[in-house]
Amino acid sequence: MTVPERAPGIPAYIAVTAAYWAFMLTDGALRMLVLLHFHTLGFSPVQLAYLFLLYEFMGMVTNLSAGWIAARFGLTSTLYAGLGIQIVALVALAGLDPEWALVSSVIYVMVVQGLSGVAKDLAKMSSKSAVKLLAPSEGDGLFRWVAYLTGSKNAVKGMGFLLGTVLLGTVGFTGSVLAMAAVLAAILAAIAALMPKGLPQGKKGAKFKEVFSRNRNVNLLSLARVFLFGARDVWFVVGIPIYFYAVLSDGSEAGNRMAFFQIGTFMALWIIAYGAVQAWAPGLLKAREKSTDQIVALAVQWVGLLTLIPATLALCALVAGGPSTWLTLTLVAGLMIFGFVFAVNSSVHSYLILAFTHDDRVTMDVGFYYMSNAAGRLLGTLLSGLSYQLGGLPLTLGTAALMAFLSWLSARKLHAATPAEATQG
Repeated sequence: MTVPERAPGIPAYIAVTAAYWAFMLTDGALRMLVLLHFHTLGFSPVQLAYLFLLYEFMGMVTNLSAGWIAARFGLTSTLYAGLGIQIVALVALAGLDPEWALVSSVIYVMVVQGLSGVAKDLAKMSSKSAVKLLAPSEGDGLFRWVAYLTGSKNAVKGMGFLLGTVLLGTVGFTGSVLAMAAVLAAILAAIAALMPKGLPQGKKGAKFKEVFSRNRNVNLLSLARVFLFGARDVWFVVGIPIYFYAVLSDGSEAGNRMAFFQIGTFMALWIIAYGAVQAWAPGLLKAREKSTDQIVALAVQWVGLLTLIPATLALCALVAGGPSTWLTLTLVAGLMIFGFVFAVNSSVHSYLILAFTHDDRVTMDVGFYYMSNAAGRLLGTLLSGLSYQLGGLPLTLGTAALMAFLSWLSARKLHAATPAEATQG
């Protein structure tokens, strides 16, 4: 793979970021649309989780192969493919018939969500890999560029959460997905027309078996990533939104709309704040002054702190014994703190995967790493519906604490990469 000059990479970086923003706005909106729309149709927590399982599973499959596809056909091809598949998924969701049987509806939405999962991880892998190739190599340039991309992406996704709830309460499910498909199609056309040169075009000799890394740090970081995102999605996907819905809605149409808006506002603010902290992380951690060894130590410290938060919230939920005002306020405050600590963890991970890999196999290692990211979301999604249905909020939050603890155990085995490790294939 031919690596472009780094200094002139800013126009390509801006174009990649714009494409990623457009995608993540629709991705965030779609998640809230699907979750809340099907909850009002009577889907149980486990059935709601099923709607997202294929989405996460296809993310795993996509990331495993996307690194090879990008190495073979180029990063712009995978980026455009991600945007195009998302448009197809949105249009397909508009074809859902409310008269279909429950099983048929679940299967149909699962398949369409699977397409969306493919789309998201093609776009994500392309964008994150591009940063490694375009960012300045001196100082903390790599950490800053990846932090800005990831942080801004999550802020935009948070706006998407709010957008989805507003659209659901105003124009309805079908009108919402068709409107988003039309806007995303226009953005794809504009970006394809204006994309500057600067991204590698791929190489014919790339082999699929190369996606599996022999770099110990890449593999350990990927394992830590599985449990880190499992710790978030255990409560984020089903448990907390359904708890808030039970607290906020009186069951009427007006009550549902108000509950949608309030839940969407909380989820949006959480994601936006999470993205802002991610972007701020290099300054917060004074990354310019730290070696990779020191940043590895920070990864261990921050995930240890993260473990304590859901454990404390699980204890509060157990003591409360059910929905209450003090528990709801405690959850809002505690989960915002969780978001702050989680964002720092995530930002450090996003830097370390690029620090540990080498330019010649960046798409392979980033694809493998984000396969683990998707595996964590899949695990968290499954456990979110299951734990909430079996043990309510205490079990959901306790499971999140266990996931964070397992991430801590994995991160403890990391160390700064040696030159030989960084070039392993």
